[in-house]
Amino acid sequence: MLYLPNNVLIFLKKYSDSMVTIRQATENDVVALMELFAKARKFMAATGNPNQWAEDYPGDALIREDIAKGDSYVCVRDNTIVATFVLRAGTDPTYTKIYEGTWLNDEPYATIHRIASGGEVKGILHLAMQFALKRYRNVRIDTHRDNIVMQKAIAKESFTYCGIIYCWNGEERLAYQYSK
Repeated sequence: MLYLPNNVLIFLKKYSDSMVTIRQATENDVVALMELFAKARKFMAATGNPNQWAEDYPGDALIREDIAKGDSYVCVRDNTIVATFVLRAGTDPTYTKIYEGTWLNDEPYATIHRIASGGEVKGILHLAMQFALKRYRNVRIDTHRDNIVMQKAIAKESFTYCGIIYCWNGEERLAYQYSK
């Protein structure tokens, strides 16, 4: 791996013949991110998960807020944004209460949110995890009960299922943690 200021180059030999760069998203990326999220919503609906993200989620304002906070990242291959994710350090308010289980520990953590891909590059959660684990010892993530594709990807990354959390809007999510 070659590290550069504010981004990281990772060769995905297993998935691709070209480099993928992870960098912080900028305001100039908003249109591309909106397109990625639209593709992701269609993919989720086609794979049995039509309810996790409403048609307007995440909206322009939330995307811009993630960018302003410095938590939004894009994965770029051949000068094209192929995926995105939010990696946010610190306590996530929706994770303060967990039901039907417990977190692995109460140590500081980062959370992966709003991971989306256009489908051109496989293994985006793996890429996001490599990026996250260079910075944090504990990573949490959640997903909708119907999101079987993401649940499989989460299991592949060796996350531990911890219980159920409820989002800001009251919707249930399956919650997972990875701890080094």
